[in-house]
Amino acid sequence: MMTRAPYRSFRGLSVVVALVALAGVGCSEASEVVDGAKDGAKKAARQRSVFSLDVGDCYNPNGKAVGEAYLVEVVPCDEAHRGQVVGEFDVEGGPGYPGDEKVTATADERCPAEAQKYAPDTWALPRGVGLSHYTPTKESWATGDRAVTCTYTVEEGTFTGSLDTAKSFEPDQLTYLKGSNGVYEALWAHQPVSDDIEAELTAYKAQAKAVAEALDTHVGGLDGIEGAEVGKLRATLAKAAGQWEKAANAPDVDTFYLAYDQGFTLIDPNTSAPARKELGLATTVPADEAEVWES
Repeated sequence: MMTRAPYRSFRGLSVVVALVALAGVGCSEASEVVDGAKDGAKKAARQRSVFSLDVGDCYNPNGKAVGEAYLVEVVPCDEAHRGQVVGEFDVEGGPGYPGDEKVTATADERCPAEAQKYAPDTWALPRGVGLSHYTPTKESWATGDRAVTCTYTVEEGTFTGSLDTAKSFEPDQLTYLKGSNGVYEALWAHQPVSDDIEAELTAYKAQAKAVAEALDTHVGGLDGIEGAEVGKLRATLAKAAGQWEKAANAPDVDTFYLAYDQGFTLIDPNTSAPARKELGLATTVPADEAEVWES
């Protein structure tokens, strides 16, 4: 039986073990102490290694949201919690650890798709929930650990209920969500590091090509969905695809800027709200996305 190292890296989370100690108190405080002891015992009984987390588990981290993690408190999803496991996969690689940067990049690339299999409509997520992940460390990799655990977590506060909504959607809704998610994944996954478009024109043109292809797929999926608002959105996104394709093939910076600006405006998520309403999906643009198009 394989023995794993006791720690795994977590983007944005650190876990420490909490110990409850009882001291002598007056009779008037006995009830509070007993209740506190019961709560402490319940929490201790719920402690689980991050290695044993399964998709669907709801949990509370036992420390600050940085560094490495070992134990978390697994709780019923109908209780307040700060995170839920929404996907998992193994990183490919040989015996040599590929490095923190490569492992994290792989997790960043694959976790969105894994999470969307579990919770397809990112607009319906509780406020403040963001995607994070546990990843192998150099030490755990040496023992055979290759697993990445994708989670939705909140930095502050809690949320209640499971995020497992995939089975609640109709085929047309899932088709729409798959296409829409694909567009924004292509946009952000290919976002160049530098804001200097002129200096990074090749990278920005590669991003434009990826977005254009994702839009073509999304528009094709909308072909089979009825509804006036869906039809309007399809027409808008078809125009957007054309602009992103022009940007991808732009012969110079000025041509790129013109097509890029128009294409970016045409995929403003606010334009999709009427179609989403027609399809019975969430219609409030997530705050982080809204800020991008407001700026």
